[in-house]
Amino acid sequence: MDLKEIRKQIDRLDCQIVKILNQRMELTLRTTQFKPGIQDKKREKEILDNAAQMPVRFISKAFIKKILKDIMAESRRLQAMGPKLVGFQGEHGANTEVAVRAYDPALVPIPCMKITDVFDGVKKGYFYYGMVPVENSLEGAVPGVDNLLIEKDLNIYGEVKLRINHALLTLPETDFRGIKVVYSHPQALAQCSRFIRENHLEAHPFYNTAGAAKMLANTMPRASAAIASKLCAEIYDLKIVKENIGDDASNFTRFVLLSKEKNITEGNKCSVLFVIHHESGALYNVLKLFADAGINFTRIESHPSPTDPATAAFLIDFYGSINDETVAETLEALEKKSIMYKLLGCYQEASIISD
Repeated sequence: MDLKEIRKQIDRLDCQIVKILNQRMELTLRTTQFKPGIQDKKREKEILDNAAQMPVRFISKAFIKKILKDIMAESRRLQAMGPKLVGFQGEHGANTEVAVRAYDPALVPIPCMKITDVFDGVKKGYFYYGMVPVENSLEGAVPGVDNLLIEKDLNIYGEVKLRINHALLTLPETDFRGIKVVYSHPQALAQCSRFIRENHLEAHPFYNTAGAAKMLANTMPRASAAIASKLCAEIYDLKIVKENIGDDASNFTRFVLLSKEKNITEGNKCSVLFVIHHESGALYNVLKLFADAGINFTRIESHPSPTDPATAAFLIDFYGSINDETVAETLEALEKKSIMYKLLGCYQEASIISD
């Protein structure tokens, strides 16, 4: 092993150390939901006592103790800032995290295993917000999300519309001409089928686009690449070979920001949930309310009611503000015609942005 290779491995380890520190700080910020103050001297002593028992070879235990004291000081500094945590489903670098950063760079995205964990985390107060995808311009409604909006008592605080930029990522030292295999989520692979076919690549499905990028960085398979967001290149120290490799340039996903609190600012778009009986003309009568008021829908989805098979639940998005008299009167009439009704939120419509 020559000097160049040794330094390359050192750089790689330094990158891993920073990633681990970021993970630790995320966990530190999450502890603020479970303790009364920022500093817990008993816990800090416990951490230092544990460090004294750690096996070391070349470095002194005094050095380890100093590092941990600095880490705990940085943890206290971050906790004192009181950042708002946002739960999202997937690995770091997922498009939903891109949406969180686009909505407000000051928010702290926290990855969750399942999308139900996002809803439950907001409900229980573990997260200030949750960000979830609701619909894609090519694929339609995101499976399962509408049902959770119906079942969970949360509000839509805002939205993000993100143009999906599928990028081909490789390890920094990989030559594009040597790539044989590409990993990504099946949906992303399908949306980049032309690029994959034209470059004679073998598509390997993976559970998540960001997960594919993470795997590539961790296991470093030869002659391989991942299709994921540009953010993944930054997070996992990968090289962007080519951007915008999707078949359809109009591909975008709409995300909504979930909160226990309602957005009290002036909005120009509303989301409403209502349940009505499966009766002839019932839905027509509801839709007529909006048509007569001149209110335009941007989305309508129907689902079986979670409590009664003889009823149906509807989610609608439309242009308008709850502060507008016509909108308020229409929603009041809708509530009277509904078995169950909830204004999910009134918020500012988002423009489509690129990552």
